[in-house]
Amino acid sequence: MEPLTGNESLHKHFILNGFNELGALRPLLFIPFFIMFVLSLLANSLLLYVIISQRSLHSPMYILIAGMACVDLSLPLFFVPNMLLNFLFDWRGISLIGCLVQMYFIHFFGAFQSTLLVWMALDRYFAICTPLFYHEHMALPRFLKFMIPLLIRNVFMVSLVVSLAGLLPFCLRNVIDHCFCEHMALVELACGSTIVNSLVGLISVFLIPVADFIIIAVSYIIIFSSVLRSGKSRVKALHTCVTHIVVNTVSLTIILIAFLSYRIRNGLPAAIRVFISIMYLFFPSCFNPIIYGIRTAEIRQHIVKTLSWCNFVQSGPDSL
Repeated sequence: MEPLTGNESLHKHFILNGFNELGALRPLLFIPFFIMFVLSLLANSLLLYVIISQRSLHSPMYILIAGMACVDLSLPLFFVPNMLLNFLFDWRGISLIGCLVQMYFIHFFGAFQSTLLVWMALDRYFAICTPLFYHEHMALPRFLKFMIPLLIRNVFMVSLVVSLAGLLPFCLRNVIDHCFCEHMALVELACGSTIVNSLVGLISVFLIPVADFIIIAVSYIIIFSSVLRSGKSRVKALHTCVTHIVVNTVSLTIILIAFLSYRIRNGLPAAIRVFISIMYLFFPSCFNPIIYGIRTAEIRQHIVKTLSWCNFVQSGPDSL
């Protein structure tokens, strides 16, 4: 589509053109992403069901894991189905309003995902470093002081980023080189100055995922130091701390590459940039149920019981 100029031709509809370089092979992307989507939905739904249905799992730590599963269940719903239809049926169109709504919810749930990891790190800090006061710290009235400021930060920054994007005039080409409405992929199509948008987007990255990562890393370092001094459960604590820090480091690295690739001149192919942007949203939804759910002994036992019961119900009529 040829670029259009002038105020009379401001774009209100856009074409999502991610992975267009693949040509006839593009529809094949439906298969791996569909499999990942289904597995993500099943794993997070199972985790959520097990925690809700088992009263023994209604402690703060498991409630936070259930919150993580709920976010991991919700986030892909705002971009994966549309992306799959794009791959399979070549449905590429999206309105500006639809694009901004999608962008808002993607960034909101993405920020919430990061914030939940902070709350989970604080939960482990209170449980290991101040076990006698754990329930006092984790009581809702006390824990709200850790929840509300981070939620206000998330809502404010995401609303600001999306609102500023919505105020831009789009009179250049209307083809977004992405599979969903990524912030800078849309902003770079504007015909006005985008310095403020780029700066605010960069600030939001450092105020949310980077700041959250620092809090999480510091919390686990303090936990690890405390365990070493006490001389108890060293191997288990080391394994837990290192695993969570590595996962968060990988996630943050992917996020920074995705965000900075639009702001720094680089030779990164468009398809690789799109893939990285998809994975920083999709990766946690697929692997969090394993990292924070199945690897937890109590949850794993209940999942095995639930699956065994389902298998028994299915095989019951045949065995009679």
